[in-house]
Amino acid sequence: MKDFGGKLAVITGGGTGMGRALARQLIAEGCDVATCDVLDDNLAETRALCEQEASQGRVITTHHCDVSDESEVERFRDAVVAAHDTDHIDLLFNNAGVGGGASVVNGDREDWERTFNICWYGVYYNTRAFMPLLVASQEAHLINTSSVNGFWATLGPQSSHTAYSAAKFAVKGFSEALITDLANNAPHVKVSVVMPGHIGTSIAINSGRILGGRQGEELSDEDVAGMRKRWASMGMANEETTDEQIRNLVGEMGRRFRDDAPTTAEQAATIILDGVREERWRILIGKDAHRLDALVREDPESAYTPEFMVRLRETGEWGLG
Repeated sequence: MKDFGGKLAVITGGGTGMGRALARQLIAEGCDVATCDVLDDNLAETRALCEQEASQGRVITTHHCDVSDESEVERFRDAVVAAHDTDHIDLLFNNAGVGGGASVVNGDREDWERTFNICWYGVYYNTRAFMPLLVASQEAHLINTSSVNGFWATLGPQSSHTAYSAAKFAVKGFSEALITDLANNAPHVKVSVVMPGHIGTSIAINSGRILGGRQGEELSDEDVAGMRKRWASMGMANEETTDEQIRNLVGEMGRRFRDDAPTTAEQAATIILDGVREERWRILIGKDAHRLDALVREDPESAYTPEFMVRLRETGEWGLG
């Protein structure tokens, strides 16, 4: 698929970050877009931006959908079909995700499963729901967002990251298995798995809103207690650290993750779309992702040791992670 003009793209998690950047770039190139999110204020901003930038006659529709709920995904699909009066779609970007669910040992089970369900079942449910519409297209492409945590299941030896990593490993394996499945049963449908490194998005900010069910970015007392416990285990907090200090630090970390990243969401979206044009099934984003991939492949047995983290940081390609 060399040209996106006249195509119809479905994007999950379009409220901010790479989802928004994909929507803006696609609609500017003459593609119609349907996108969903659970944060309606972010989604409204995406729609307004796209409507300003859309090439003549192009349409964007926005939809509220919790991708971890299969019934909501099916309603989303039906709404896309109705709103765009279509019997097919050409592109499906399974992009929605959150960060959370740190530890199986002593973490909150509800938080763990919510993270896993969004990051994995969101991909699976949407692929199931939209597959007949992809197959109905003359040429179609499915793009699933995994992560560097889909081949390296940690943020470092002192930081548990199990729910997110398990989900992203599942997305990567599912996408790779689909290469053969689609080649045998729907060869005109291609698949790519995207593995970003540190991309400048609001995932760190939005995750708290989504997992905590909050409408703002504020942290509850329970959130603060959980952060205190986690950071104390890493030597980052103690009994003298105030709740206000923890709240301020969380906000600052979220802003730094978004604003100080080596790769912007817009750059990431361009890399993804170039990968689709080139029909690459494996799309790494960022120098940090490429370097981490190389290091893990060189010595997988050491990937979860402190020494590996030292080597990674010495490359100069690993920052806030």
